[in-house]
Amino acid sequence: MANLEVLVNELPTLIQSLKLTIGDSNQITEQIILINNAQEELRNIKKLIAQELKFDHIKNSAIATLPRIGIASLFIPSVGLVDPAVAEKFGHSETKISLTDLQSKIDSWIEWGYFLQAITADILSDVQLVNQLTSDINHFSLTANFQVIAESLKINLDFSNSNILERQIQKLSNSQNELLELEQKLNYIFNTIKNSHSLLNILLGVSAFYGKSSFVLEWLDDDHELIISSDGKFQELTDILNDCDFLQEQMATLIIQGDTLREQAEQALKKIEQESSKEPIISQQVEIVPFSTQKIVRSALFIASSLLILGFGGWKIKEQSPQLQQISLSLTQEGSAIAKFKSAEKLGMEAASLVQNPPHPLQVWQEAETKWHQAIILLDSIPNETSVSERAKKKLAYYRINYKSISQRVLIEKKALANL
Repeated sequence: MANLEVLVNELPTLIQSLKLTIGDSNQITEQIILINNAQEELRNIKKLIAQELKFDHIKNSAIATLPRIGIASLFIPSVGLVDPAVAEKFGHSETKISLTDLQSKIDSWIEWGYFLQAITADILSDVQLVNQLTSDINHFSLTANFQVIAESLKINLDFSNSNILERQIQKLSNSQNELLELEQKLNYIFNTIKNSHSLLNILLGVSAFYGKSSFVLEWLDDDHELIISSDGKFQELTDILNDCDFLQEQMATLIIQGDTLREQAEQALKKIEQESSKEPIISQQVEIVPFSTQKIVRSALFIASSLLILGFGGWKIKEQSPQLQQISLSLTQEGSAIAKFKSAEKLGMEAASLVQNPPHPLQVWQEAETKWHQAIILLDSIPNETSVSERAKKKLAYYRINYKSISQRVLIEKKALANL
């Protein structure tokens, strides 16, 4: 019994080693050695328990084990408590446990070790999977990436200096492009974890989510839901999906805020350029020079020539009246395009302003969605031949992104109302 008591007191350390950190392949291989050693120790304890149970006088006895807080303090020393997510892994909160129950717990721990070994074998046999996991641990987590981009969008626009404004506009554009790439990655992670039937594919999605933070396979709960930890935080796969939902909302809001800032900066830059292009009126002194006879003759000839040219020009204008009609039509088209462009800009600004400082009721999100849609229709109808067509195409790309984000938010709000 003495040897059994000593081994039972080592259970917290053994149980701690029954987990698998997903990341570097060399690290995974080293952990398998620890898992094998823990399983061997558990088998030894199980054999001793079987021997003790052969004696009738101890069949119903209980062996004192370490108190729950003792196991917990070894598992998470800084907190002193086992996280509720993995509480079942360490057994119940009794200070005593019967040998039969302890034997059953050991069986479950050994089975968990076999499960980790099987996962490890599958991972190490897939070169592409190993390379992807190695790549993920060299990048920041999705949450950390989002925070970096959010900080980069905190810009105090300088409306007095065109050079600084241009740099700020470029910085905003770069940050928004990074945010769009991050949004695509988030959608991939969400869909992979939610819809994949392969555990290895799910682990790839989780790996992309946590990145450099890496993650640990801790345990399976009563419903066989995989419990994962990262940076001391324990989560089920469902919790990770909820985090993805939250990040999607945050990204949608940040995209709109970035677009609003960029719109303000572009308008301010345009205003500065218009003011700088105005030529100052310079007063000049006119020197009166007496006309000579030769100059008067030259002037008379110039006037006569001008009259002849005007007469010929009038005939040519009459002859080319269809061309003038085409020019007039082009001018009308140009004016219409500029008007549409300005109206679209106004709608975009109104839509962006509506959704500032969320949360908002569903009606507000729907109104913003309608304004973005109207702005898109206007920009899309601007002809290529007009002077604003290139700017319209550029804005159209951003407005479509904003419309998509707002539409997703409207769907989320509708779903929330339906659930409520």
